[in-house]
This record gives sequence, structure tokens and C-alpha cells, in this order.
Amino acid sequence: MITNLLERTFHLRENETNVRREVTAGVTTFLAMAYITVVNPDMLSNTGMDFGAVFVATCLAAAVGTLIMGLAANYPIGLAPGMGQNAFFTYGIVLGMGHTWEAALGAVLISGIIFIVLSVLPIREWLINSIPRNLKLGMCAGIGLFLAFIAMKNAGVIVSNPATFVALGDLTSFAPAAALLGFFLITALMSRGVGGAVIIGMLALSAVGWLSGQASFNGVVSAPPSIAPVFLELDLVAAFDVAMISVVFTLLLVDIFDTAGTLVGVATRGKLIGPDGKLPRLRGALLADSGATAAGAVLGTSSTTSYIESAAGVESGGRTGLTAVVIAALFVLCLLFAPLAQSIPPYASAAALLFVAASMARSLVDLAWDDLTESAPAVLTAIAMPLSFSIADGIGIGFISYAVIKLMVGRPRECPPAVALVAVVFLLKFTLL
Repeated sequence: MITNLLERTFHLRENETNVRREVTAGVTTFLAMAYITVVNPDMLSNTGMDFGAVFVATCLAAAVGTLIMGLAANYPIGLAPGMGQNAFFTYGIVLGMGHTWEAALGAVLISGIIFIVLSVLPIREWLINSIPRNLKLGMCAGIGLFLAFIAMKNAGVIVSNPATFVALGDLTSFAPAAALLGFFLITALMSRGVGGAVIIGMLALSAVGWLSGQASFNGVVSAPPSIAPVFLELDLVAAFDVAMISVVFTLLLVDIFDTAGTLVGVATRGKLIGPDGKLPRLRGALLADSGATAAGAVLGTSSTTSYIESAAGVESGGRTGLTAVVIAALFVLCLLFAPLAQSIPPYASAAALLFVAASMARSLVDLAWDDLTESAPAVLTAIAMPLSFSIADGIGIGFISYAVIKLMVGRPRECPPAVALVAVVFLLKFTLL
């Protein structure tokens, strides 16, 4: 009876898969994504948010979003709070612009609601299809470089310097040395095809800290912490302030492109693209992603998005939403491991973050390097994000450069209206706001 129900719901035979393969794929993807349950609350806690409450919000947002993706779109894709989005939330909106984390959550909710509307209407597909591929690649790489800068800063690998702005930290100190060694270990394990390499590397690094007294061990299993400190703690009044317009716009822009790239990438690797070259059931997938962002804001975390790590499950044979349902169930189970998550030291999280950053930065290899009007704005976008310490400003500079360069070389028609519109909005932001 259960087998028949799963067949009717997920069309396993039609997708040339079975229950065992889907479960294996779900476990594989979860292990590849599980680092977010530690890294996300660790990053958001810098804003003053409660670590334990954000841990619960992270797990629940991931579970809700992934479950919707599995049931509504029948895709083997996991969702969780995005790495670029949580960096912008922490270091851009709160620490950079001086807004409260409650106002930032309000902005995430507003962007999520707009995201839902755009997912229902054809506007979102128009916007996604209008942005040049090279700018998308530059944005992805830029977010990766920004995350790398944050990881090395948090671990003490790089430090501030009044003469050169930044300088190399003391690599003989425990934290920076451990973070780099952890990065080496995770990279080596991943290159050898070890499942859950990021989690294994983080736990190994943490164990060294626990045994040496450099980090405290708080236990493994307990009842989940209270979500109350962040649940429904949104400041919508502050989020509707005119100063938050660029914040909401950036949240929306990053989420749209991040989701688009992940859906296309994972679907292509899983041979889920239709004969017409389009993604089947795209609207359901977009609604799952946008709905998860809104739900995550209510729960108390930054924007939730589709994860490229889902490709690991697809490589293991995952082809349907049953894989996503398994991932969702494991995120719920993860709620019991809050003490272990709180025992992971910052340098271990930094090692994982640095690896994720390296993975994202590799998108630069696919740039159209033979056309400077395409590659130069993309590279400028990638460089501007870490150096301005702002994802928003990096996107703005990239879009402005793309539009202006195309105009100066006499090829304005190659600049899509959507890019020109975004460029004008950011130009007004830089000069008037």
C-alpha cells in the first residue's frame, strides 16, 4: 500500500528510480547540506540573534521548504537558508547598514512575498531569462569570494591593518591554523568522493578542539532549544521604511538568481530538463522556493533557497520529490542535536564556509573570456563584493558597468531592459540614497 502511494505521488517508475535509491539520495544530499545547521546560526548570532533559536529556525525552514519542493514540484532538491543571503543579512543589513535584525527579518518576509507574486506571474521568468549569463556567473563567484573573506576574517587568517587595510594573521595561532587545516581536509575528502565531507571535516576539527581544550563540548542530544527568541520577531514597520527599499530589492535579486542557477544546474545533471529545453513543473519549484523564504522569515532566519549540494543526491540516483521528503525528515530529526551544533567552534565553521566559497568561485571558469564587454563586468561584480564588503553594492556596480560598457562600445541592444532597469535603480541608490 505504501509503495503504491509513493508510486502515485512521485512517479518512481516513470523516472526510472525506486524507493531505496531515493532514500539513499536523500541521505546523501542531507549530509552535504547539514553544515548549514551550524554555520547559519553561527553567522546570524553575530547580529545578536539567539544561536539555539536560529538553529531551530534553520532546521524547520529547511524542512518546510524541502517538503514543499518534494510534494509540489516533485524535484530531488533540498532547501535551506542560503549562504550568500545570510552573509548579506548579517554583514550587509545589520552590521553594515545598522538596521536591527528584526527589521532585517521583516525585509526578508517582504522579499519572500514579492517572490511568491513573481513566481505566480510570468515576471520572474522574464527577469531570470533577461539577465546575461555572465553576470549571473559573476554574482555567484562574487558571493563565494565574499564568503571566503568572511571565513578567513572570522578565523583570524586575515586581520585588519591600518596601512594595507588587510594583512595575514598569525598562522601559528590555533584558530587560523585549524581553520586552514580543516579546509585542506574537507577539500581532500570531497575530491576523493567521500559523502558528507564537509560535516566530517567540521566534526574532526571540532574533536581536536574539544580534546585539546580549545573548544567546549556541550553534549550530543537533547530537547530542541526554544524558538521563541526569534519566532515572529519581525519589525515590519521598520522594513517598510524607504531606506530598506534597496535591501528588499537586493534580497529579491540574489534569491532569484541563486534559485535559477541551482534549479537549472541540478535539473541538468539529473537529466530532468524537458525535450523543449525547459524545466517541467517550474512554477511549483519557484513557489516552493519563494514560500520557503517567507516561512523562514516568520520562523526567524534569513532567506531560504535551493541548494546546489542537491547535485550530490542526484549523482546518487535521486530523481523525484521522494528524495526531498527524506531530506526534510532528516532536518526535523536534526533538531535533537542542538548541543552538538552549539559545540562546533567558529574555526570549524570557518573551514566549511571557506570550502563552500571555493566551490562557488569556480563559476568564473565558464565566463565568456573572449568578449571583454561580458567578462569584465562579471569580474568587477565578483571583485566588488568582498572588497566593498557588500553583496548589494557588488551587484549594483556590476550591473551599472555592464550597461555603460555596452553603451560605450555601440552595442546598447545587447543590454537587456531588465539589466538597464537594475542599473538605473542602483545608480540612484549610490548617488541619492
